Amino acid sequence: MPEQTETAPLDLDPLAERLGTEFAGVHDGSTVRRCLGAARQGALEVTGRAAPDLVERIARQHLRVLEMALAERG
Repeated sequence: MPEQTETAPLDLDPLAERLGTEFAGVHDGSTVRRCLGAARQGALEVTGRAAPDLVERIARQHLRVLEMALAERG
């Protein structure tokens, strides 16, 4: 597992605002923030850094997958 070299906290507020708007009516704010936190942790584990654009892209994919799973459950 790569060493986690980025220790500065990432300001998730702008990302949460964008994704919250994008997924309004699908996911609540706490789900968006959990996905962002998981995306940040995953990026750190895989690449050793958590650039905001990478974290946002990963979280967006997680949210889309959750959206599809919820749609399938009906």
